[in-house]
Amino acid sequence: RNGCQRLDLSGNARNCFLTGNPASYRNSIGKGLRCLLDVPRTSGQEVYGNTRHSSGTLCSQSPQPPGEKIPSLQISSVGQPPHRVPAWNLQINKSFHTSPSLQAAPVPLFWILVKPAQKLFAIILGRSIRNWWKALPPNKRELLKESARKNKWKILLGVSSLGVVFIMFYFTHLEETPVTGRARLLVFGKEHFRELSQMEYDMWIEQFKGQMLPETDARYQVVERVVGHLSESNKDVPQVAALEWVIHVVDEPDVNAFVLPNGQVFVFTGLLDAVSDIHQLSFILGHEIAHAVLEHAAEKASLVHFLDFLSLIFLAMIWAICPRDSLAVVGQWIQSKLQEFMFDRPYSRTLEAEADKVGLQFAAKACVDVRASSVFWQQMELAESIQGQPKLPEWLSTHPSHENRAEHLDRLIPEALKIRESCNCPSLSGPDPRLIFRLNMQHLLESSKGREAPNSTKQDPPKPKLDFPHT
Repeated sequence: RNGCQRLDLSGNARNCFLTGNPASYRNSIGKGLRCLLDVPRTSGQEVYGNTRHSSGTLCSQSPQPPGEKIPSLQISSVGQPPHRVPAWNLQINKSFHTSPSLQAAPVPLFWILVKPAQKLFAIILGRSIRNWWKALPPNKRELLKESARKNKWKILLGVSSLGVVFIMFYFTHLEETPVTGRARLLVFGKEHFRELSQMEYDMWIEQFKGQMLPETDARYQVVERVVGHLSESNKDVPQVAALEWVIHVVDEPDVNAFVLPNGQVFVFTGLLDAVSDIHQLSFILGHEIAHAVLEHAAEKASLVHFLDFLSLIFLAMIWAICPRDSLAVVGQWIQSKLQEFMFDRPYSRTLEAEADKVGLQFAAKACVDVRASSVFWQQMELAESIQGQPKLPEWLSTHPSHENRAEHLDRLIPEALKIRESCNCPSLSGPDPRLIFRLNMQHLLESSKGREAPNSTKQDPPKPKLDFPHT
């Protein structure tokens, strides 16, 4: 029997934040800000129920013990102080790095050791060619130049042959990405990353050994149930069913989460503080699970290795052509930055967008309110604006900007809602959380303008401080 499991937030329809230690919200920006996202949610339904799917195999389910429910996110209603700091009152990083480079793309240990040696060899080779050329008498230089002009077609043929070898290598190492079917370069075997995942796992366990929440902690149980529900609802995907998802909740204020290629899930309590409800948390964890399912670690490492190998040719040429070492160092830096901003970072943003798309599909099959996904990134954008953090251009980041990410998700939500409907999920009640967010933002802007008006006639008025009203 095929079907879908429900994941609905039960409780008051006017609620916002996770509970916890009251001391954690002493520096709250304002009472009204605590419930800026005052989004009504479906109430009175079982959090985990089973529905029957009449046709197709898009959705999957496994029976739940009778009466067993997910530990609800305990939340505080309007007019009551939340027990945790809302997302916009956190000391957050410049961006929400769901997949840091070390965590998202660990490379085989051999290449970690060999890569610096490759660059050093290219530098020594290029510098040796330059010194050899300088040491030649002028008449021999002219003879070599004349010989090169006579054999220019042979030289061009040799260079073209080398290019053909690289092209053949690229196309013979293309594979399809799971779920999406996108063609991608895969140089390293998946088994390499499964083995290295254990090494990386041991490193993170050692680093956070004193900060791991016990399994009895309510926050751990929430994450465990959400991940378990996502994996059960998507077990028709072979890569999801093949991995054993192990939960680790780290007591850290960073807004962060990541999943290693072997299924080890790490969630920081800062993320639990930042999300407004279980639907946002489900989407974020679905995004991270998508990174592991789509094998982005192996893909990113393969591309980086391929580009680095190609860059060795240009690196040797830079050191051979530049007349001085100082100029060669500058040329090498320019070449590395061009590779980073023209290939590495755009590719990382592409992988993030793909994980957002697949993660949204995973959440939809788990009957999550997928409309909350874009609201989360709008919250993050608001958080950085309130904290006065500089807004850097997207091309400087490995992740899409919060604004573009929210817009991308908004375009994907209609398709995700169709997937959710095909799984016979309970209908979404209440207004769209995106509409509620926009209305509240409009209300805040109008309130701030009203407070600015009395000071408009003063000379050099101080910068107005937003006092967020109740929603």
